[in-house]
Amino acid sequence: MPEDTMTSYPKETIRELVAGTLPWHQTKQIMSAYKDDDRFFTYIQVLQERVAWMDRILLPVSDLLFIAETPRGRMTKCECGQEFGHYKRNWKLGAHIRVRKTKQALREIYPNSDIPDPEWMEIREFICQSCGTMHEVEAAAPGYPIVHDFQPDLEGFYRDWLRQPLAAEKQAVGA
Repeated sequence: MPEDTMTSYPKETIRELVAGTLPWHQTKQIMSAYKDDDRFFTYIQVLQERVAWMDRILLPVSDLLFIAETPRGRMTKCECGQEFGHYKRNWKLGAHIRVRKTKQALREIYPNSDIPDPEWMEIREFICQSCGTMHEVEAAAPGYPIVHDFQPDLEGFYRDWLRQPLAAEKQAVGA
């Protein structure tokens, strides 16, 4: 592979990429090119600069939700600092959950079209209790369990992919 395909991008370029302000032609070029070895760590630095808290971000879960190393262990955390619990636990269970399961509640999000039958489907909105950010939405049959859709192998990812093993997780007293 040609050496110039492994060029590292400046942090400012990654910052613009994360913010969504990078011109499309540059975004497409970055997406299409080979990934530079330090891209993940530059990305994490950019994310870390965007949050007001000091806990180390280990992995983004979504745009505003992260797995962070805290004094209480590895927690799923909102950009605002709200913790949703240990990352191996379904973070959604620590969120405010709004369930739209009536025709009236469903009509609020489907004002000009047919609505789903509330006997067959409900809409679940998972909202940060501190800042009000809606992190995820699920459409599910009533009574269907809340989906835990992401539980990464952090240790394996850092050890095998990034070649920078994580220190053993510190467990807080009483955790």
